[in-house]
Amino acid sequence: MDFNLSEEHIMIRDAARDFAQTELLPGVIERDNKQEFPDELVKKMGELGFMGIMVDPKYGGSGMDAISYVLIMEELSKIDASASVMVSVNNSLVCYGLEAYGSEEQKQKYLTKLATGEFLGAFCLSEPEAGSDATSQKTTAIDKGDHYLINGTKNWITNGGRADVYLVIAQTDKDKGSHGINAFIVEKGTEGFHIGPKEDKLGIRGSDTHTLQFNDVKVPKKNRIGANGSGFRFAMKTLSGGRIGIASQALGIASGAYELALKYSKERKAFGTEICNHQAIAFKLADMYTEIEAARHLVMKAAWDKDQGNNYDKSSAVAKLYASKVAMEHTVEAVQIHGGNGFVKEYHVERLMRDAKITQIYEGTSEIQKIVISRSLIRE
Repeated sequence: MDFNLSEEHIMIRDAARDFAQTELLPGVIERDNKQEFPDELVKKMGELGFMGIMVDPKYGGSGMDAISYVLIMEELSKIDASASVMVSVNNSLVCYGLEAYGSEEQKQKYLTKLATGEFLGAFCLSEPEAGSDATSQKTTAIDKGDHYLINGTKNWITNGGRADVYLVIAQTDKDKGSHGINAFIVEKGTEGFHIGPKEDKLGIRGSDTHTLQFNDVKVPKKNRIGANGSGFRFAMKTLSGGRIGIASQALGIASGAYELALKYSKERKAFGTEICNHQAIAFKLADMYTEIEAARHLVMKAAWDKDQGNNYDKSSAVAKLYASKVAMEHTVEAVQIHGGNGFVKEYHVERLMRDAKITQIYEGTSEIQKIVISRSLIRE
């Protein structure tokens, strides 16, 4: 085992850190308040290779490994989790799904633009009654010979309003259960495809989240991803990689809050000394550091499993479960260490606390991660 980062990995991490500090930090509070994220920042992330981190260079990607992906995600998430979730969805769910399961025609038409940031992608699985229970798809895709007609509703879709390409999971044959589900590529602007109002969220407010309506949306057969009936497996395998992205986002949120708390504790004085010298605060910092380091090792292990070609279903679930728990608990502690200032937007930790909560919910709730982990343990 080698716990040292390679020189290349250090360069990638430092490039992401520099971008986060120089480009994302200015205006992050305003973006959170206004619930917006400018297109020019998305374009810059594309130019840096952040939108197609693990995609083969022949499709316009950066050709990096999953470790690089985790490093980039952590640095972006320390500053702006709204930026990192756009990167995560585009990489883990959309680009990965197309590269691993799409046809060559689909890759040339869509993946080449998604990997460079020219296009932005969205992954459409969740529904009003099919969030954690992904087999209960009410959205239907009726086979009409040379095309499908899609009808239904998708909820809580990240990049829902600004995406160009949507990967939509729908039920084709209800009698076949999970084997009757397919995945489709739907382009923005397709007739019958409507985007609902932006959700007003607790956290990641710069990232747009929408409900999508499909009313007799005509999708050509060539836009189905993979073999007929393979949509559920496509979704589950794609989500396993997505959990590495969200685990690294949670790690970044937690480590960003810790760094701010440590810095503040060395500056703020009470009872004649810096508050870091008081055992009550010092022990909080020790607990934060220890659990964040543990989360980092779990996230890196999941990324390493992916890079090695190992099955990463369990390790990604473990990483997401623990890292999201750490993010939630220690952003709260960061606010506590800041005292009254922690409740004020200019100190950033209150935003990190709000952003942390979603990491326990999306791409599989913490309860779903426990189901994945326990089933894996029982099968072993």
